[in-house]
Formats: sequence, C-alpha cells, structure tokens
Amino acid sequence: MDDNPAEQGELGDLDDVYKGAPRGDAPRHLGSAALADGLASLKTPPGDTGRLDHVIARGEDGVRIEPRSARLTAERSLPGDRWTEASCKYGLDGQLTMMRTDVGELVANGQPLSLFGDNLLVDLDLSADNLPTGTRLRIGGCELVVTPAPHNGCKKYRARFGLDALKIIGHKSRRGTRLRGIYVRVVEAGEVTVGDAIVVVRPG
Repeated sequence: MDDNPAEQGELGDLDDVYKGAPRGDAPRHLGSAALADGLASLKTPPGDTGRLDHVIARGEDGVRIEPRSARLTAERSLPGDRWTEASCKYGLDGQLTMMRTDVGELVANGQPLSLFGDNLLVDLDLSADNLPTGTRLRIGGCELVVTPAPHNGCKKYRARFGLDALKIIGHKSRRGTRLRGIYVRVVEAGEVTVGDAIVVVRPG
C-alpha cells in the first residue's frame, strides 16, 4: 500500500476501501418491472443546487477507494483513479464520471455503489435539459464542466446489474434523462468533500 496516493495525502480521509473483482451479485439483479416501478417512484432531483454524496477512485484489479475528500485537478483529475493515468477514448471529455445516487441505489439493490465505477455520485438532475453540454458545476473549491461524451451502459454494467437494468437505463425513451450518468472535466482545480453543495452555474 506504500504507493497508494491515499496514503500520501492526495486524497482526504478515507471512508472505505473496497477490494475484489467488480462483478455483480446476480440474485440482486432486478427485473424490468421492478426497475420501472422504482424509477417512477424516485423523487425529482434538484435542478440548481444539489449535493455530492460519494467520491470514488477506481484502482487496479477492482479496488475502489472512497475518500471523504479529494483535490480534483485538470492534470490528474481524481488522484488514485486509474483513468487519471490511462488514456480514455474520449480524452479530456472523459475525465470524470458522475451519476445520480438514487438511481444507483435502485439499480444496485444492496450492492456497493462503488461497483458502478463512477467517480462522483450526486443528488442532482443530470438530464440534458437541466445540464446541457458546457454547463459548469461548482463543488467545494472546484469547477467542472459537462462534456459531450456519451456515458452509456456496457457489458460490464450488464454483468454487474443485469440485462434488464442495461435495457431500462439505456432505453431511447430515457436517454435524455441520462440515468446512466454524464462525463465532466475539471476546469478549475480545488478540494471537494462529501456533503458539499453542487451549484449549477447558469449563463448570465
């Protein structure tokens, strides 16, 4: 663990370190009816001021590090995250992933939320209507911008949460709601802490 950035002060106090292959627990996979009912029962998320619920760094071999705080930068995005060093197919537009906590809790059905592999879990409306490409978000001392990169489900999502979840979340009728999440990149470095307010910066 000597090379873990979390032990070198780059990440704040750690809440949890999850180790193990990021595979789903098939008995917890929900069917399409349960997922549709669950989505319909979710409260409308805030549109202008939300909350940062989780910060998650994805290490090698399925390791997930969940710090209480971290410094996000344009150069390294989230310290300890393997996508910081690896090149993403979207380049800078794929720097960080963000998804709604409540959707994650529904789909995971008791599995660790770190299983999704998203960096920032939030209470905020991530829909294209609320956060069009180019929208800026203030979190703690950091500023992020929503990128045009599409954040869709894949075979890993299917393995972890089931085919029904992949179909429901990615259905074309729900695409604009971005239930799978969005990509953001850092435009102003700063410290973020779980519980921080997320302020949507509107033009003008």
